[in-house]
Amino acid sequence: MSRFVDRVVLHISAGSGGHGCSSVHREKFKPLGGPDGGNGGRGGSVILRVDDGVHTLLDFHFRPHARGTNGRPGAGSNRDGARGEDLILPVPDGTMVIGKDGEVLADLVGVGTEFVAAQGGRGGLGNAALASRARKAPGFALLGEEGVEQDLTLELKSVADVGLVGFPSAGKSSLVSVLSAAKPKIGDYPFTTLVPNLGVVSSGETTFTIADVPGLIPGASEGKGLGLDFLRHLERCAVMAHVVDCATLEPGRDPISDVDALEAELAAYKPLLSGDWGLSDLATRPRVVILNKADVPEAAELAEFVTEEFESRGWPVFTISAVSRAGLKPLTYALAAMVEQYRIDNPPPEPSRPVIRPIPRDESAFSVEKDADEPGSFIVRGIRPERWVRQTQFSNDEAVGYLADRLARLGVEDELHKLGAKPGCGVTISDMSFEWEPQTPAGVDITMTGRGTDARMDQVERTTADERKHSSRVRRGLEGLETGDL
Repeated sequence: MSRFVDRVVLHISAGSGGHGCSSVHREKFKPLGGPDGGNGGRGGSVILRVDDGVHTLLDFHFRPHARGTNGRPGAGSNRDGARGEDLILPVPDGTMVIGKDGEVLADLVGVGTEFVAAQGGRGGLGNAALASRARKAPGFALLGEEGVEQDLTLELKSVADVGLVGFPSAGKSSLVSVLSAAKPKIGDYPFTTLVPNLGVVSSGETTFTIADVPGLIPGASEGKGLGLDFLRHLERCAVMAHVVDCATLEPGRDPISDVDALEAELAAYKPLLSGDWGLSDLATRPRVVILNKADVPEAAELAEFVTEEFESRGWPVFTISAVSRAGLKPLTYALAAMVEQYRIDNPPPEPSRPVIRPIPRDESAFSVEKDADEPGSFIVRGIRPERWVRQTQFSNDEAVGYLADRLARLGVEDELHKLGAKPGCGVTISDMSFEWEPQTPAGVDITMTGRGTDARMDQVERTTADERKHSSRVRRGLEGLETGDL
């Protein structure tokens, strides 16, 4: 038995970028061939794309994890690594993408609409791309960047022109079955309909879709019954049709009180799509009242009695019987006219040649702030510094020196000086913490030594070792004064 799933949590991971290659060209009679390490390939992204052949989120319910392909590492002879393949995930029309904090990231409407859910990591540069006047043959390469990992919530909101609103067992499913070719489940017990049913209706030259959604009860806007699972499928509907059971035997219920209760729930619900599609909240949509089950004599009398009340509110009223199919043609023509009028008032945007204007992004911006958890320590935040740290191979002294030069040119060391940073204080960038050594001459041309080494790192190690020896001698001297050995 097929299942309709309209809400899932998707765990996605984009592919990581390939590492750059550190290589030197070697050929007979060419001892100074120079660096020839290629760049790593970019990781594959995870992309959501609207597909007209998909109507539910069922696939993600059983397979909630998705991962893009990693980029390949670079190689010698200036060979760049292959890019990772993007992972395309087909989703149904009307899917909303919601972030971890509840923010709506995308509203996917229209076949072919795409959303990059997770961006693939950048590939690391090879030593051929890192060569410069100061570093003619770098003995290091940059690491590939990890792909984005995040959890997203996908919610499906039915895309229909007319939404049928009514209490359970009001005859909404029966009405869809006689107006269209849809065959929803029909039963004489509450909440027969647990999932939305869509049907296509043709009236003259107008074709529109009609949605039968689960029954509404008082308190649905607060989550009672099927609650929000019902109401969100009405957000995209242009016309609201109240389907009223005029033959109900439940005490305390009548067509007017039923419609008033439904109106109260529609007014209380605040859709996430407010303002989209030219629509505001549900309370302002065009209305039509359908008095159903007129094949029962008592129901026909009641429908005639309450018609004047609904017409006084400015709503068209139609008395029908889904069983005997009485009154269906006038209803169909009226719904088609209302949908056609809406389409005239809200025409789709004219297709035009897309003009791509990239939004400037200042990646050089960064901030340095004091660490509240560790007094005397600092935290550096910024797109470039964090990415540079993630791409540095800290087991390679030359790579660490290159990172220090980049941070100095960006102005990180100057900002640390302004905030009163002292030698040896802790500095955290991304997930890496280290002791700051301002005496290291960063950002200046240096004399290159062996590949993969940096003279400044040796200087820092010697200075640190001398400081340890000095502190040890001072400590022994103080202990001798206390014991009288000196």
